[in-house]
Amino acid sequence: MTKTNTIGRSIAVGAVLLLFALPPIWLLLSSLKSQAEIFQWPPSLWPQQPTLQSYIDTFSRANFLQYFQNSAVVSVLSALLSVTISVMAGYALAKFRFKGDTFFFLLIMSALMVPLQIVLIPVFLVLRDLGLLNTLAGVIIAPAATPSGVFLMRQYIVSIPDSLLEAARIDRTPEWRILLRIVVPLALPAIGTLLAFNLVWRWNDYLWPFLIITEQQNWTVQLALANSVGRFGIDWPRLLSISVMSVIPMLVIFIALQKTLMNGLMAGAAKE
Repeated sequence: MTKTNTIGRSIAVGAVLLLFALPPIWLLLSSLKSQAEIFQWPPSLWPQQPTLQSYIDTFSRANFLQYFQNSAVVSVLSALLSVTISVMAGYALAKFRFKGDTFFFLLIMSALMVPLQIVLIPVFLVLRDLGLLNTLAGVIIAPAATPSGVFLMRQYIVSIPDSLLEAARIDRTPEWRILLRIVVPLALPAIGTLLAFNLVWRWNDYLWPFLIITEQQNWTVQLALANSVGRFGIDWPRLLSISVMSVIPMLVIFIALQKTLMNGLMAGAAKE
């Protein structure tokens, strides 16, 4: 009976895995087809005449490397800035007691209930006054501090024993060194989780670059992907090839940070 249950579960897991894996597999194989083969009927999963011409055209004509570089700069710098702000704010809220600390924490958490659309115009006006429109700096700075990141780091840092910090303070260790040498190493699972989430979010972000960027040389991959849909027609092989290449960095990041991400999620689930 146990063996039968194991086989049944394996079949069920395999079916679910196949269900979720089919769309990306279809995307990859369709990017190797010509325009005519994509629309042939009945459709086929495997390309009859595989070709890399769409990828060659993307690199040679679509200036994809520039868009890729812009997205990489925005994603990495914005994620690092967001993690830095979240760690410092989370440390202050978790390990320092000052007048109004609970109020500030609740104020930050209340921002989670504010829809992004409400703050678009004020943030846009601030960026305009600072001269950051149509710049990658504007895309990086605008959504850098997130209440969810502060909340995650605060909840994780609270679990770090105060005795470790007090021992360091008795030795007159500066607070910045306590943060870097004690808090950050112990909070690496949460930091890795937050970093991965921010990298994926900023790489896939379309709204902020769409509002701020106007010149084509500053486009991100998502803007290039959206503008591949023409008014009078769509070059489907090119669109699919850009889609595949836009997914690859996120897949690499997930594989590289998979252990840290899972440790952070499991550690967070175990916290009381």
